[in-house]
Amino acid sequence: MALTGDIWLVGAGNMGVDYAKVLEDLGRPFLTIGRSAEASRCFRERTGLEASVGGLDAWFQESRDVPASAIVCVSTEEHAPVTRALLEYGVRTILLEKPGGVDRDQIATTAEAATRLNAEIYLAYNRRFFSSVRRLREIVAADGGVSSFYFDFTELVAKVSKLKKGPGVKEKWFLVNSTHVVDLAFFIAGRPVEIDTHSCGGLDWHPSASVFSGSGISDSGALFSYAANWEAPGRWGVEMLTRSNRLVLRPLESLQVQPAGSFEAATEEIDDTLDADFKPGLHRMVSAFLDGDVGDFCTVEEQQQSMDLYYQMANYT
Repeated sequence: MALTGDIWLVGAGNMGVDYAKVLEDLGRPFLTIGRSAEASRCFRERTGLEASVGGLDAWFQESRDVPASAIVCVSTEEHAPVTRALLEYGVRTILLEKPGGVDRDQIATTAEAATRLNAEIYLAYNRRFFSSVRRLREIVAADGGVSSFYFDFTELVAKVSKLKKGPGVKEKWFLVNSTHVVDLAFFIAGRPVEIDTHSCGGLDWHPSASVFSGSGISDSGALFSYAANWEAPGRWGVEMLTRSNRLVLRPLESLQVQPAGSFEAATEEIDDTLDADFKPGLHRMVSAFLDGDVGDFCTVEEQQQSMDLYYQMANYT
């Protein structure tokens, strides 16, 4: 099979629609691979574009060229099997929705396959690409780096409890969803070299814990702490402290700056047009992936290396 320049968009659900809008705006030709007739019908109604039916199994039955890259946005429990099927077919550059699998075994197997086949797989942590985060990083660099930071990954449990998810997904909700915040904080200010974690409680659908706290030091030398209480009100947030400013992402799409010597924080003016017109962070992330500008991505190998940390923070066994 020959290599083509086409992009395969694997998944025709809500995320597939969001990716399709970005790819169309970028003028990049792509083919959408859906599974159910209903999903493909909804995809066509929302985008005006066609999506195949039957998933990868049906798609592979016909002789097709191998695409230069693929974007995988199927349901979480299908992340690993779909990605490995693409690798076996010959695809070597993949943007994979986070977290890449429902547990560390799935992620490890995918990472090992990527290494063996010399493939590149990047996790779609789109919040790394928010306009607010981009501006925060500029200020951090001008201030000489982060001296300490704090983050909160409290979840809306009343909403999550009603979601219909595949087997094992909600039981690993910290990995599946909360790592959006954890990944972002450590992306900005450095990975932990020391960490002390605490957790307690538990929910019917997330029995390992529901209240979390911890502290440590990152490889940049910054001290950090975190907290999350899924049994109380709250929202995601990240705070970065430099010698000159306290930088607050709460909500993550917005940046407030409190300068040294003042009690007042002002909302930073940023150009967030792309985040307003498309799912936040997605346009810049997809553009970087397709252009090979991958320095700000989490690789599947890095995701595998983070599993011990995530399991410790979430009290997973």
